[in-house]
Amino acid sequence: MILWIVLGIIVVLAVWVIVVFNALVRNRMRVKDAWSDIDVQLKRRYDLVPNLVETVKGYKEYEASVLENVTKARVAAMSLEPAGPKDRAKAEDMFTGALKTLFAVSENYPQLKASENFKQLQDQLSLIENDIQSARRYYNATVREMNIAIKVFPTSVVAGALGFDEEEFFGVEEGEREPVKVSF
Repeated sequence: MILWIVLGIIVVLAVWVIVVFNALVRNRMRVKDAWSDIDVQLKRRYDLVPNLVETVKGYKEYEASVLENVTKARVAAMSLEPAGPKDRAKAEDMFTGALKTLFAVSENYPQLKASENFKQLQDQLSLIENDIQSARRYYNATVREMNIAIKVFPTSVVAGALGFDEEEFFGVEEGEREPVKVSF
């Protein structure tokens, strides 16, 4: 009789560990999927920037250093493919700052602001920025759920024993609290 009770407890514990493990794996996969969504949106933005730079170059009075900084920041951000959220956020902050400078400089060139091509690129960039924000919010929500699951008892016991670690949030730096202004 005692043997059956002990065996029953072991089976219940084994089933519970399997259920917790599967839930943690699902959470980890959601985090990876959400990170993939961020990568897709960032790539869309990276792909748009060369068109934006070429449009600005079409005007004789552009400031070369601004375009050079945007291009350098784009290359630096793109080169961080295997980087984690913290490193990627830092590179994205630099890239966004360079874009802000480009749009601020474009204020000085009425012909550029009036260009239909430039306006379309601004609109596309604005949409992409919104998509990036949505992807960032979703990613951080999945990371929050994963980290909560890892820290709460008794799940934390299984998570620790099976090597589940906390995930990093994709945050913004202190100077990056304001959205990119792309409208004039």
